[in-house]
Parts: sequence; C-alpha cells; structure tokens
Amino acid sequence: MKWQHVQENWSAFYDAITERWPAADEAELDEIDGDQRAFIAYIAGLEEQEAAEAREDIRDWLTGELPSDVVMDPRHDNQSIANSAKYLGEGEDEYDDDSKFGDDDAE
Repeated sequence: MKWQHVQENWSAFYDAITERWPAADEAELDEIDGDQRAFIAYIAGLEEQEAAEAREDIRDWLTGELPSDVVMDPRHDNQSIANSAKYLGEGEDEYDDDSKFGDDDAE
C-alpha cells in the first residue's frame, strides 16, 4: 500500500498500527493525523531508534494489507462492482439487485 492510502484513511489504520506497535497511543495517533514525518518521528521515539530505522520499519509495515475499513470505502464500491462483471455468467448484470436471487430472505 502507499502512504496516500494511510493518510486519506488515517483512523482506519489505528488497529493495524497498534497491532504492529502495541505501545502506540490512539490519542497521539489522533494528533499525528496522517502526517508521515510526524509518524516516523513518533515511531522512532516509541521504539527508541533512529528516524531512518523507523522509516524502514514503516516501509515494511506498508507492504501489508489494507484494513477492511479502507477496502470497503464507498468510493471504491462502483469500481469493485464493475470489476466483478468478469465473474458473472452471460446475461447477468453486476448492478442487478441481489434480492432477486433469493438468498437475502433465506432463514
């Protein structure tokens, strides 16, 4: 993932950040508010390491998966729906209402 994803969806990454850096404090993350330089400095202080080392740790962390809150962002929905068309059979429409397939009311 890119830092832009993190910056645009900062609070959605709190769980991933605290999972990687358990000592991270949510109130301090609120203050950082997606600022990459501030985050590098924060992690360097938290881990008692040089900024370059913290930057490398963060770069490694960025190779992970996007949190589901980011993936499920409504801004991505239409593109995801359009991409799903390749998995549908001939004559099916990716924008059709799912309820007509009978599985929404099943108990």
